[in-house]
Amino acid sequence: MKSCCLLLALSLTTLLTTSCMGRRTLGSFQVLPNSPDYLLRSPDSQKTPFREILVRYNHFVPGHSWMDLHPQMELRVENAYYQKGAPKRGLNGYLGTESARYTVRPQGGLRLLSMRSMKERPPDQRPVQRLIARPQRHYRYYRFYYEVFLKRAGAQGSVLLGANSTEELHRLTAQLQTAPDSVCGDRSRNCTVFPEACSVSIEMQIVVNGEPRSIQWGSSLESVAAQPRHLELLRAYAGRLMPVKIDASDPEALRLPLLPGDEVTWN
Repeated sequence: MKSCCLLLALSLTTLLTTSCMGRRTLGSFQVLPNSPDYLLRSPDSQKTPFREILVRYNHFVPGHSWMDLHPQMELRVENAYYQKGAPKRGLNGYLGTESARYTVRPQGGLRLLSMRSMKERPPDQRPVQRLIARPQRHYRYYRFYYEVFLKRAGAQGSVLLGANSTEELHRLTAQLQTAPDSVCGDRSRNCTVFPEACSVSIEMQIVVNGEPRSIQWGSSLESVAAQPRHLELLRAYAGRLMPVKIDASDPEALRLPLLPGDEVTWN
């Protein structure tokens, strides 16, 4: 009997120790002071300078032309409309705008979140929700270009590429760089070319004090939590939300770039 009890106690101890080790392995994020750039240490102990966080997340570099779109990122499309025959720029013949907002779904594809239409849109100009064709909304991967020059249009404009594999997306990217008109032709199913009078901004979904919020891509923690007395931040890692240890009184630490799905609680 004593032997059985001892064996049971040893088994429980081993189970608890293993469980604790598993929890310690996950750890947490931590912001570390550093010069010239603060670091974010991930639960696997990898250290990333603040300026490289967005690069590693989706290849975004400020001032460069493109980025990958991941779940909980959003496209806000605003298109200007003009009188028939008027040039599609400036104020001459300007009638107003329509806007649409899309989110990238976790399983792939774009979902229309909201739309604002004009009452008297010119019939010869496409409504904003049709600028991204229906087939284009069902791809697994997306890459957005701020500006691409197309010979057939004789102008530069924003471009959205869609593909069902990363290999296909890389192939389209290489082709876009050498022969953009061959990728973004009139009958292309993988490319959306936004009109010259259309502006497209990238946003992301986060949660602030329990409320969902869409914010501009590239925003930092200080943009949603100004001079906090108390601050908590959760970030996705290995399929779950993990705490980010951060000194709320350090202004430099608050420059941490936010990512889609972050949850911020502050006062």
